[in-house]
Amino acid sequence: MAERLPEPPSERLPAPPYYAVIFTSQRTAVDAGYGTTADRMVELAAQQPGYLGAESARGADGLGITVSYWASEADIAAWRRNAEHQIARDTGRRDWYAHYTLRVAKVERAYEWQRSDGTADPQDPST
Repeated sequence: MAERLPEPPSERLPAPPYYAVIFTSQRTAVDAGYGTTADRMVELAAQQPGYLGAESARGADGLGITVSYWASEADIAAWRRNAEHQIARDTGRRDWYAHYTLRVAKVERAYEWQRSDGTADPQDPST
Protein backbone atom coordinates (compact mmCIF):
# COMPACT_ATOMS: atom_id res chain seq x y z
CA MET A 1 0.00 0.00 0.00
CA ALA A 2 1.37 3.39 -0.93
CA GLU A 3 1.72 6.07 1.70
CA ARG A 4 -1.24 8.43 1.71
CA LEU A 5 -0.43 11.93 2.81
CA PRO A 6 -3.34 13.75 4.43
CA GLU A 7 -4.74 17.11 3.49
CA PRO A 8 -4.67 19.67 6.28
CA PRO A 9 -7.27 18.54 8.86
CA SER A 10 -9.20 21.82 8.87
CA GLU A 11 -10.00 21.29 5.20
CA ARG A 12 -11.40 17.81 5.77
CA LEU A 13 -12.73 17.37 9.27
CA PRO A 14 -15.52 18.97 11.23
CA ALA A 15 -15.01 20.66 14.54
CA PRO A 16 -14.59 18.17 17.40
CA PRO A 17 -15.89 16.07 18.93
CA TYR A 18 -15.61 13.13 16.54
CA TYR A 19 -14.02 9.68 16.73
CA ALA A 20 -10.71 8.29 15.52
CA VAL A 21 -10.17 4.59 14.83
CA ILE A 22 -6.41 3.97 15.03
CA PHE A 23 -5.30 0.77 13.30
CA THR A 24 -1.62 -0.10 13.83
CA SER A 25 -0.45 -3.20 11.98
CA GLN A 26 2.62 -5.22 11.13
CA ARG A 27 2.47 -6.78 7.67
CA THR A 28 3.60 -10.28 6.76
CA ALA A 29 5.51 -11.04 3.56
CA VAL A 30 2.25 -12.11 1.86
CA ASP A 31 1.14 -9.41 -0.56
CA ALA A 32 -1.44 -11.17 -2.77
CA GLY A 33 -4.29 -8.72 -3.25
CA TYR A 34 -3.39 -6.48 -0.31
CA GLY A 35 -3.05 -3.19 -2.22
CA THR A 36 -6.24 -3.69 -4.18
CA THR A 37 -8.16 -4.60 -1.04
CA ALA A 38 -6.72 -1.68 0.93
CA ASP A 39 -7.73 0.73 -1.82
CA ARG A 40 -11.21 -0.83 -1.95
CA MET A 41 -11.64 -0.46 1.82
CA VAL A 42 -10.82 3.27 1.59
CA GLU A 43 -13.33 3.62 -1.26
CA LEU A 44 -15.99 1.61 0.58
CA ALA A 45 -15.48 3.38 3.93
CA ALA A 46 -15.93 6.72 2.18
CA GLN A 47 -19.44 5.60 1.18
CA GLN A 48 -20.47 4.82 4.77
CA PRO A 49 -22.63 7.16 6.85
CA GLY A 50 -20.54 9.11 9.34
CA TYR A 51 -17.19 8.58 7.58
CA LEU A 52 -15.11 11.77 7.81
CA GLY A 53 -11.76 10.77 6.27
CA ALA A 54 -8.58 8.81 6.85
CA GLU A 55 -4.81 9.13 7.02
CA SER A 56 -2.43 6.24 6.42
CA ALA A 57 1.29 5.52 6.27
CA ARG A 58 3.41 2.36 6.13
CA GLY A 59 7.14 2.05 6.70
CA ALA A 60 9.58 -0.10 4.74
CA ASP A 61 9.62 -2.50 7.71
CA GLY A 62 5.90 -3.22 7.20
CA LEU A 63 4.67 -1.27 10.23
CA GLY A 64 1.63 0.77 9.28
CA ILE A 65 -0.81 3.14 10.91
CA THR A 66 -4.19 4.07 9.50
CA VAL A 67 -6.44 6.51 11.32
CA SER A 68 -10.02 6.80 10.13
CA TYR A 69 -12.36 9.48 11.42
CA TRP A 70 -16.06 8.97 12.17
CA ALA A 71 -18.95 11.11 13.37
CA SER A 72 -20.16 8.59 15.97
CA GLU A 73 -19.48 5.27 17.64
CA ALA A 74 -22.64 3.92 15.95
CA ASP A 75 -21.08 4.74 12.56
CA ILE A 76 -17.92 2.86 13.54
CA ALA A 77 -19.98 -0.16 14.62
CA ALA A 78 -21.91 -0.13 11.32
CA TRP A 79 -18.63 -0.08 9.38
CA ARG A 80 -17.38 -3.03 11.40
CA ARG A 81 -20.51 -4.97 10.40
CA ASN A 82 -20.12 -4.21 6.67
CA ALA A 83 -19.91 -7.60 4.90
CA GLU A 84 -17.11 -6.66 2.50
CA HIS A 85 -15.11 -5.14 5.34
CA GLN A 86 -15.58 -8.35 7.37
CA ILE A 87 -14.13 -10.42 4.49
CA ALA A 88 -11.13 -8.07 4.24
CA ARG A 89 -10.54 -8.34 8.03
CA ASP A 90 -10.67 -12.14 7.86
CA THR A 91 -8.21 -12.17 4.96
CA GLY A 92 -5.94 -9.78 6.84
CA ARG A 93 -5.85 -12.04 9.87
CA ARG A 94 -5.19 -15.09 7.72
CA ASP A 95 -2.65 -13.63 5.27
CA TRP A 96 -1.52 -10.02 5.55
CA TYR A 97 -0.92 -9.19 9.20
CA ALA A 98 1.50 -10.62 11.75
CA HIS A 99 -0.41 -8.57 14.36
CA TYR A 100 -2.47 -5.45 14.72
CA THR A 101 -3.88 -3.17 17.39
CA LEU A 102 -7.07 -1.18 17.03
CA ARG A 103 -7.95 1.75 19.25
CA VAL A 104 -11.02 3.98 19.24
CA ALA A 105 -10.61 7.47 20.65
CA LYS A 106 -12.88 10.47 20.97
CA VAL A 107 -11.24 13.59 19.56
CA GLU A 108 -12.04 16.46 21.87
CA ARG A 109 -9.65 19.05 20.44
CA ALA A 110 -7.84 19.43 17.13
CA TYR A 111 -5.68 22.11 15.61
CA GLU A 112 -3.12 22.42 12.87
CA TRP A 113 -0.05 24.42 12.04
CA GLN A 114 1.51 25.16 8.65
CA ARG A 115 4.83 26.79 7.89
CA SER A 116 2.98 29.68 6.23
CA ASP A 117 1.38 30.43 9.62
CA GLY A 118 4.74 31.53 11.04
CA THR A 119 6.18 30.42 14.35
CA ALA A 120 3.18 31.25 16.53
CA ASP A 121 1.79 28.46 18.68
CA PRO A 122 -1.67 27.62 17.28
CA GLN A 123 -2.94 26.96 20.82
CA ASP A 124 -1.77 30.29 22.24
CA PRO A 125 -4.30 33.07 21.46
CA SER A 126 -1.85 35.79 22.58
CA THR A 127 0.57 35.14 19.70
